[in-house]
Amino acid sequence: MSPRERTRPPRLRAGDVVAVVAPAGPVPAGLLDTGLAQLRSWGLEVRLGEHLRRTELGYLAGTDVERASDLRRAWCDPEVRAVFCARGGYGSMRVLDLLDWEELAGAAPKAFVGSSDITALHELVGDRLGLVTVFGPMVATKAFAEDEPAREHLRRTLFDPASVTALSGDATGSLVPGRARGTTWGGNLSLLAGTLGAPGTPLPPDGALALLEDITEDPYQLDRFLTQLLRAGWFDRVAGIALGSWVECGPPEQVRATMTDRLGGLGVPVLWELGFGHCPAALTVPLGAVAELDTEGRRLVVQRPALA
Repeated sequence: MSPRERTRPPRLRAGDVVAVVAPAGPVPAGLLDTGLAQLRSWGLEVRLGEHLRRTELGYLAGTDVERASDLRRAWCDPEVRAVFCARGGYGSMRVLDLLDWEELAGAAPKAFVGSSDITALHELVGDRLGLVTVFGPMVATKAFAEDEPAREHLRRTLFDPASVTALSGDATGSLVPGRARGTTWGGNLSLLAGTLGAPGTPLPPDGALALLEDITEDPYQLDRFLTQLLRAGWFDRVAGIALGSWVECGPPEQVRATMTDRLGGLGVPVLWELGFGHCPAALTVPLGAVAELDTEGRRLVVQRPALA
């Protein structure tokens, strides 16, 4: 069966209008201001979510209704060409049931950018709206405001996507050898495990390429998340796996051993340390895009640019 093709949103161009919203945690003011200045330096007109600088309960960027409202307003604005998430942290899952997905599906396709906790939104924006989404640095984080290589790779993905179709990191290697072709799917491991069982949560399609990363989770916790996904059948139709970074998850050799133990018996190729996630100079990766995983070549190659 051929990999499922999703709609590719239009690439960005100077002069485009974009929106910045905070569906999850509260936004550090200094990093936000620096990130907004960077977006404007790309020639973009930036609109801000009404509640972008709010804090609720100490760990949310406003109430659930406020955060959902900002996202809905940005997505349904016909002038907005891309929606950037300000940061992760926690909170994306709390807005999923407050969004009218039929209304969002009626809006014109646009790039959706975020990572980490935003994985919960990537799952449904990709599946229910049928779009390729962009898993990359967020505007009010050090990965965007202070990490020039990470920021530049995101910029190229959005403005010149054909220039970044071959993805590989400095430490990329083979955990289980082989090649596979399929639709990229996944994101943050703990978020994927955390959304299991909720109504409407999609599982990877036939022949999917799973992309997984995480931060500050000990090897036994990574084991628990992987075991939960395995028991739930999440990997049953996966054709290959690309592992990203595992920052502050313990000794790399122990993390690698855990991955080998849990994933090595699936009979699919597995790439180690592709270079996306929470690491320095993190690569931006498209989700919902058809790609080829090649462990011998130590790379993931997107078959068509992420954006049209």
